[in-house]
Amino acid sequence: MLISKRLTRHAAGMLLLSGCLWSALAGADGKDLGRDADRWQQDESVQVGPRPYYLIDKMSPGRLKSKLESCGDGPFHKTHFSIGHRGGGTLQFPEHTQESHEAGSRMGAGVQECDVTFTKDGELVCRHDQCDLHTTTNILTTPLAAACSKPFSPAEFDATGKRTKAASALCCTSDLSLSEFKSLKGKMDASNPNAVTPEQFLAGTANWRTDLYSTGGTLLTHQESIALLKKLGSKYTPELKSPNRNAKLQVEDVFGSQAAYAQAMIDEYKAAGVSPKTVWAQSFNKEDVLYWIQHEPAFGQQAVYLDDANTPADVPTAADLKGYAAQGIKIVAPPMWMLLSVDAAGKIVPSQYAKDAKAAGLGIITWTLERSGRIVEEVLPTKGTASPSFYYQSTLDALENDGDIMTTLDVLAREVGILGIFSDWSGTVSYYASCMGLK
Repeated sequence: MLISKRLTRHAAGMLLLSGCLWSALAGADGKDLGRDADRWQQDESVQVGPRPYYLIDKMSPGRLKSKLESCGDGPFHKTHFSIGHRGGGTLQFPEHTQESHEAGSRMGAGVQECDVTFTKDGELVCRHDQCDLHTTTNILTTPLAAACSKPFSPAEFDATGKRTKAASALCCTSDLSLSEFKSLKGKMDASNPNAVTPEQFLAGTANWRTDLYSTGGTLLTHQESIALLKKLGSKYTPELKSPNRNAKLQVEDVFGSQAAYAQAMIDEYKAAGVSPKTVWAQSFNKEDVLYWIQHEPAFGQQAVYLDDANTPADVPTAADLKGYAAQGIKIVAPPMWMLLSVDAAGKIVPSQYAKDAKAAGLGIITWTLERSGRIVEEVLPTKGTASPSFYYQSTLDALENDGDIMTTLDVLAREVGILGIFSDWSGTVSYYASCMGLK
């Protein structure tokens, strides 16, 4: 009987449903979604898959585990709290592809990301970096490899077999026209530094990810991502990527200025008739955010200033945060380690930065859950090393098991009070958000 009940609970979480739309997300755009949107609107349930159940099972006993277990039968919903990082399914699907976006939506991401960069003919496309095609697509095994800013260079080894030079390449969206870009296929972001052939270089997927679905991902333009997310019933969080100064062609060559590039991204939402209230434009470049606040205030109202601090020495002060607010910035998005600390009792608690951001009146979004691999196998072994796991560097002393991913999420939600969190596997966040009644 216990086994039967448990299987029923898990089956409920793994239902494959064609819907995945939280109907309230249709908003002002819903009237124009057409017949495909009606299909998505018919079912509000979300497929979270087995992973959140696995993480909950691994948690240490306690009230949080009991609460999460009580939600095993669902229902699960699409929520704004669950933000699809690079689409939302990138733990297993090639990032910024149609397939990753569809997976993220099915798992309940109510807001989904397109990192925005550009082709040489000035078209905006979804890629994490202007120059990442050599690790995220099949370009090196196509004739377009000849167009790369830096061609493939094989690894070199000495007489003992020790590597003396890593394999390398640099292939940029700005090396290609839009039609050339669209001819490529997405793959899991990875490379093999020991490669002596392009085919070998394209390998290297982390062992805690998978190539099971890396069979030719469909690349997206920014306009295509807008149309797809409208169809899926998701809202938008585009990130304007900074120029890669190693590329042959620079943003100034294509757009004339960084400001024109920032404007071009917003223009595509305006052309598509998207309400600014459904768009959270992001950038690590504060000047981009300030440009939107000044020149596109409807979009600037919820523009997000991303923080890329790598170590505690880089963390903004309380005065810095008050300065952001004084400039009109309303939302900051630091990596999640910046928001957390460990108290004397060994518990994860809000950091001083988190308290300072709240005191400055800033809303907080954070990134990225499910990006560091397994807690026990990948994260904890970095404790005490010169390069601790990036996303957990401030909480390593409090981690014990893979279930602490859920514990981390709970502290961020309940105690820090974040607006939402980017995740590489949206089902994990969607389970938590639905269980806790988050919107």
